[in-house]
Amino acid sequence: MTAPTLDKPHTKERSTSRGPAALFIYAVLAFLTLVFLGPIFFIFMNAFKNKLAIANDPFAIPLGDMWVGLENFVTGLMRQGFGWAIVWSFTITILSVIAIVFFSALTAYYIVRVKTWWTNALYYMFVFSMVIPFQMVMFPTVKIADMLNLANPIGIVVLYLGFGSGLSVFMFVGFIKSIPLEIEEAAMIDGCSPLQNYFRVVLPMCKPTAITVAILNAMWVWNDYLLPYLVIGLSTRYKTIPVLIQSFVGSHGNRDMGAMMAMLVLAIIPIIVFYMSAQKYIIEGVAAGAVKG
Repeated sequence: MTAPTLDKPHTKERSTSRGPAALFIYAVLAFLTLVFLGPIFFIFMNAFKNKLAIANDPFAIPLGDMWVGLENFVTGLMRQGFGWAIVWSFTITILSVIAIVFFSALTAYYIVRVKTWWTNALYYMFVFSMVIPFQMVMFPTVKIADMLNLANPIGIVVLYLGFGSGLSVFMFVGFIKSIPLEIEEAAMIDGCSPLQNYFRVVLPMCKPTAITVAILNAMWVWNDYLLPYLVIGLSTRYKTIPVLIQSFVGSHGNRDMGAMMAMLVLAIIPIIVFYMSAQKYIIEGVAAGAVKG
Protein backbone atom coordinates (compact mmCIF):
# COMPACT_ATOMS: atom_id res chain seq x y z
CA MET A 1 0.00 0.00 0.00
CA THR A 2 1.18 3.46 -0.76
CA ALA A 3 0.97 6.15 1.82
CA PRO A 4 -1.54 8.86 1.11
CA THR A 5 -0.01 12.03 -0.20
CA LEU A 6 -1.08 15.52 0.60
CA ASP A 7 -1.89 17.83 -2.23
CA LYS A 8 0.72 20.51 -2.63
CA PRO A 9 -0.59 24.04 -2.49
CA HIS A 10 -0.85 25.75 -5.80
CA THR A 11 1.84 28.32 -5.12
CA LYS A 12 1.86 29.57 -8.69
CA GLU A 13 -1.84 30.31 -8.69
CA ARG A 14 -1.61 31.89 -5.25
CA SER A 15 1.23 34.18 -6.27
CA THR A 16 -0.62 35.05 -9.46
CA SER A 17 -3.80 35.89 -7.58
CA ARG A 18 -1.86 38.14 -5.21
CA GLY A 19 0.07 39.86 -7.97
CA PRO A 20 -2.19 42.90 -8.56
CA ALA A 21 -2.62 43.50 -4.83
CA ALA A 22 1.14 43.31 -4.26
CA LEU A 23 1.80 45.70 -7.14
CA PHE A 24 -0.73 48.15 -5.73
CA ILE A 25 0.89 48.00 -2.30
CA TYR A 26 4.34 48.54 -3.78
CA ALA A 27 3.03 51.48 -5.81
CA VAL A 28 1.54 53.08 -2.69
CA LEU A 29 4.75 52.53 -0.74
CA ALA A 30 6.82 54.00 -3.57
CA PHE A 31 4.53 57.04 -3.68
CA LEU A 32 4.79 57.55 0.08
CA THR A 33 8.58 57.22 -0.16
CA LEU A 34 8.69 60.00 -2.74
CA VAL A 35 6.38 62.15 -0.62
CA PHE A 36 8.56 61.83 2.48
CA LEU A 37 11.93 62.00 0.72
CA GLY A 38 10.88 64.84 -1.59
CA PRO A 39 11.42 67.69 0.92
CA ILE A 40 14.81 66.29 1.94
CA PHE A 41 15.90 66.07 -1.71
CA PHE A 42 14.58 69.62 -2.25
CA ILE A 43 16.74 70.93 0.61
CA PHE A 44 19.89 69.12 -0.58
CA MET A 45 19.32 70.32 -4.14
CA ASN A 46 18.87 74.00 -3.25
CA ALA A 47 21.83 74.00 -0.87
CA PHE A 48 24.07 74.12 -3.96
CA LYS A 49 22.35 77.05 -5.69
CA ASN A 50 22.49 80.79 -5.14
CA LYS A 51 19.57 82.98 -4.09
CA LEU A 52 18.67 83.99 -7.64
CA ALA A 53 18.62 80.42 -8.92
CA ILE A 54 16.44 79.31 -6.01
CA ALA A 55 14.01 82.18 -6.58
CA ASN A 56 13.76 81.58 -10.35
CA ASP A 57 13.38 77.79 -10.33
CA PRO A 58 13.59 76.09 -6.90
CA PHE A 59 12.90 72.65 -8.42
CA ALA A 60 15.71 72.78 -10.99
CA ILE A 61 18.70 70.49 -10.52
CA PRO A 62 21.89 72.50 -9.85
CA LEU A 63 24.05 72.04 -12.93
CA GLY A 64 26.15 75.18 -12.68
CA ASP A 65 29.17 76.05 -10.58
CA MET A 66 29.32 73.73 -7.56
CA TRP A 67 31.43 76.32 -5.76
CA VAL A 68 28.17 78.12 -5.07
CA GLY A 69 27.22 75.30 -2.72
CA LEU A 70 30.51 75.55 -0.87
CA GLU A 71 29.98 79.31 -0.52
CA ASN A 72 26.56 78.64 1.00
CA PHE A 73 28.05 76.30 3.58
CA VAL A 74 30.86 78.73 4.38
CA THR A 75 28.40 81.62 4.74
CA GLY A 76 26.21 79.59 7.07
CA LEU A 77 29.10 78.33 9.18
CA MET A 78 30.48 81.85 9.50
CA ARG A 79 27.17 83.06 10.91
CA GLN A 80 27.76 84.40 14.40
CA GLY A 81 26.82 81.86 17.04
CA PHE A 82 26.46 78.81 14.81
CA GLY A 83 29.21 76.92 16.61
CA TRP A 84 27.53 77.49 19.94
CA ALA A 85 24.17 76.56 18.41
CA ILE A 86 25.60 73.13 17.56
CA VAL A 87 26.87 72.77 21.13
CA TRP A 88 23.55 73.79 22.68
CA SER A 89 21.55 71.55 20.32
CA PHE A 90 23.63 68.50 21.23
CA THR A 91 23.59 69.39 24.94
CA ILE A 92 19.84 69.96 25.14
CA THR A 93 19.05 66.87 23.07
CA ILE A 94 21.31 64.52 25.04
CA LEU A 95 20.23 65.80 28.47
CA SER A 96 16.54 65.77 27.49
CA VAL A 97 16.68 62.21 26.18
CA ILE A 98 18.52 60.96 29.26
CA ALA A 99 16.03 62.67 31.58
CA ILE A 100 12.98 61.40 29.67
CA VAL A 101 14.21 57.80 29.53
CA PHE A 102 15.33 57.67 33.17
CA PHE A 103 12.34 59.34 34.84
CA SER A 104 9.73 57.82 32.51
CA ALA A 105 10.98 54.29 33.14
CA LEU A 106 11.08 54.86 36.90
CA THR A 107 7.58 56.34 36.90
CA ALA A 108 6.22 53.50 34.77
CA TYR A 109 7.71 50.91 37.13
CA TYR A 110 6.03 52.60 40.10
CA ILE A 111 2.69 52.77 38.27
CA VAL A 112 2.76 49.09 37.33
CA ARG A 113 3.95 47.64 40.63
CA VAL A 114 2.01 49.88 43.05
CA LYS A 115 -1.68 49.19 42.48
CA THR A 116 -3.63 52.11 43.96
CA TRP A 117 -6.22 54.58 42.73
CA TRP A 118 -3.49 57.21 42.73
CA THR A 119 -1.21 55.31 40.35
CA ASN A 120 -4.15 54.58 38.03
CA ALA A 121 -5.08 58.27 37.98
CA LEU A 122 -1.44 59.19 37.39
CA TYR A 123 -1.21 56.78 34.45
CA TYR A 124 -4.34 58.18 32.80
CA MET A 125 -3.05 61.71 33.28
CA PHE A 126 0.06 60.75 31.32
CA VAL A 127 -2.09 59.15 28.62
CA PHE A 128 -4.36 62.21 28.50
CA SER A 129 -1.35 64.48 28.02
CA MET A 130 -0.64 62.70 24.73
CA VAL A 131 -3.84 64.01 23.12
CA ILE A 132 -3.43 67.66 24.17
CA PRO A 133 -1.90 69.71 21.34
CA PHE A 134 0.98 71.99 22.25
CA GLN A 135 -0.88 75.03 20.92
CA MET A 136 -3.42 74.72 23.73
CA VAL A 137 -0.78 75.08 26.45
CA MET A 138 1.68 77.22 24.52
CA PHE A 139 0.96 80.57 26.15
CA PRO A 140 0.65 79.26 29.75
CA THR A 141 3.91 77.35 29.25
CA VAL A 142 5.76 80.45 28.07
CA LYS A 143 4.34 82.50 30.96
CA ILE A 144 5.32 79.93 33.59
CA ALA A 145 8.75 79.47 32.01
CA ASP A 146 9.30 83.22 32.20
CA MET A 147 8.18 83.33 35.85
CA LEU A 148 10.50 80.43 36.79
CA ASN A 149 13.41 81.80 34.73
CA LEU A 150 13.64 78.70 32.51
CA ALA A 151 15.16 80.50 29.50
CA ASN A 152 18.34 78.41 29.69
CA PRO A 153 19.43 74.90 28.67
CA ILE A 154 18.48 73.30 32.01
CA GLY A 155 15.06 74.96 31.93
CA ILE A 156 14.32 73.80 28.39
CA VAL A 157 15.36 70.26 29.40
CA VAL A 158 12.78 70.38 32.20
CA LEU A 159 10.10 71.46 29.72
CA TYR A 160 11.04 68.70 27.29
CA LEU A 161 10.82 66.21 30.15
CA GLY A 162 7.28 67.34 30.85
CA PHE A 163 6.11 67.25 27.24
CA GLY A 164 7.90 64.00 26.38
CA SER A 165 6.84 61.95 29.39
CA GLY A 166 3.33 61.09 28.17
CA LEU A 167 4.21 58.75 25.30
CA SER A 168 7.34 57.51 27.07
CA VAL A 169 5.51 56.45 30.24
CA PHE A 170 2.80 54.82 28.14
CA MET A 171 5.35 52.70 26.28
CA PHE A 172 7.29 51.75 29.42
CA VAL A 173 4.11 50.77 31.28
CA GLY A 174 3.09 48.45 28.46
CA PHE A 175 6.47 46.73 28.47
CA ILE A 176 6.88 46.43 32.25
CA LYS A 177 3.45 44.80 32.46
CA SER A 178 4.81 41.96 30.35
CA ILE A 179 7.72 41.28 32.74
CA PRO A 180 6.82 38.33 35.03
CA LEU A 181 6.65 39.31 38.68
CA GLU A 182 8.35 36.03 39.60
CA ILE A 183 11.66 37.37 38.22
CA GLU A 184 11.60 40.26 40.66
CA GLU A 185 10.54 38.01 43.53
CA ALA A 186 13.50 35.73 42.85
CA ALA A 187 15.83 38.74 42.90
CA MET A 188 14.35 39.89 46.21
CA ILE A 189 14.92 36.42 47.69
CA ASP A 190 18.56 36.73 46.64
CA GLY A 191 18.80 39.91 48.68
CA CYS A 192 18.00 42.73 46.21
CA SER A 193 16.35 45.84 47.57
CA PRO A 194 13.52 47.46 45.56
CA LEU A 195 15.95 49.92 43.95
CA GLN A 196 18.49 47.19 43.20
CA ASN A 197 15.64 45.11 41.79
CA TYR A 198 14.71 47.93 39.45
CA PHE A 199 18.21 48.90 38.28
CA ARG A 200 19.65 45.38 38.03
CA VAL A 201 16.64 43.40 36.81
CA VAL A 202 13.85 45.53 35.37
CA LEU A 203 15.76 48.35 33.68
CA PRO A 204 18.10 46.06 31.67
CA MET A 205 15.04 44.17 30.42
CA CYS A 206 13.52 47.47 29.24
CA LYS A 207 16.39 48.06 26.81
CA PRO A 208 14.32 47.73 23.56
CA THR A 209 11.69 50.19 24.78
CA ALA A 210 14.34 52.53 26.23
CA ILE A 211 16.16 52.65 22.89
CA THR A 212 12.92 53.34 21.04
CA VAL A 213 11.94 56.12 23.45
CA ALA A 214 15.42 57.61 23.10
CA ILE A 215 15.26 57.57 19.30
CA LEU A 216 11.80 59.12 19.06
CA ASN A 217 12.55 61.86 21.58
CA ALA A 218 15.98 62.60 20.12
CA MET A 219 14.46 63.25 16.69
CA TRP A 220 11.75 65.42 18.26
CA VAL A 221 14.04 67.52 20.47
CA TRP A 222 16.75 67.98 17.84
CA ASN A 223 14.32 69.18 15.17
CA ASP A 224 12.04 71.20 17.45
CA TYR A 225 11.82 74.89 16.66
CA LEU A 226 8.71 76.21 18.40
CA LEU A 227 9.46 75.47 22.07
CA PRO A 228 13.07 76.80 22.06
CA TYR A 229 11.95 79.83 20.07
CA LEU A 230 9.16 80.66 22.52
CA VAL A 231 11.13 80.00 25.70
CA ILE A 232 14.74 80.84 24.79
CA GLY A 233 14.10 83.26 21.91
CA LEU A 234 16.43 84.83 19.36
CA SER A 235 18.10 87.32 21.69
CA THR A 236 19.85 84.90 24.05
CA ARG A 237 23.08 82.98 23.56
CA TYR A 238 21.40 79.59 24.07
CA LYS A 239 19.90 79.37 20.57
CA THR A 240 19.60 75.91 19.03
CA ILE A 241 20.25 75.22 15.34
CA PRO A 242 16.58 75.52 14.19
CA VAL A 243 16.26 78.84 16.04
CA LEU A 244 19.54 80.19 14.69
CA ILE A 245 18.58 79.35 11.11
CA GLN A 246 15.67 81.75 11.52
CA SER A 247 18.21 84.57 11.87
CA PHE A 248 18.99 84.21 8.15
CA VAL A 249 15.76 86.13 7.53
CA GLY A 250 16.44 89.87 7.34
CA SER A 251 14.45 92.72 8.80
CA HIS A 252 12.66 93.45 5.49
CA GLY A 253 11.98 89.83 4.59
CA ASN A 254 15.26 89.37 2.75
CA ARG A 255 16.72 85.96 3.31
CA ASP A 256 19.76 84.07 2.16
CA MET A 257 17.97 80.93 0.99
CA GLY A 258 21.15 79.24 -0.17
CA ALA A 259 22.80 79.54 3.23
CA MET A 260 19.57 78.52 4.96
CA MET A 261 19.33 75.35 2.87
CA ALA A 262 23.00 74.57 3.52
CA MET A 263 22.51 74.89 7.28
CA LEU A 264 19.37 72.76 7.11
CA VAL A 265 21.47 70.06 5.45
CA LEU A 266 23.97 70.21 8.31
CA ALA A 267 21.11 70.13 10.80
CA ILE A 268 19.40 67.03 9.42
CA ILE A 269 22.52 64.94 8.73
CA PRO A 270 23.22 64.03 12.41
CA ILE A 271 19.65 62.96 13.13
CA ILE A 272 19.43 60.98 9.87
CA VAL A 273 22.65 59.13 10.73
CA PHE A 274 21.37 58.50 14.26
CA TYR A 275 18.03 57.21 12.98
CA MET A 276 19.54 54.96 10.32
CA SER A 277 21.94 53.41 12.83
CA ALA A 278 19.19 52.63 15.35
CA GLN A 279 16.04 52.17 13.26
CA LYS A 280 15.94 48.39 13.79
CA TYR A 281 15.04 48.97 17.44
CA ILE A 282 12.01 51.16 16.75
CA ILE A 283 9.50 48.54 15.61
CA GLU A 284 10.72 46.09 18.24
CA GLY A 285 10.38 48.64 21.03
CA VAL A 286 7.01 49.98 19.88
CA ALA A 287 5.56 46.47 19.63
CA ALA A 288 6.97 45.50 23.03
CA GLY A 289 5.69 48.64 24.73
CA ALA A 290 2.26 48.98 23.18
CA VAL A 291 0.81 45.48 23.14
CA LYS A 292 -0.25 45.51 26.78
CA GLY A 293 -0.48 49.25 27.30
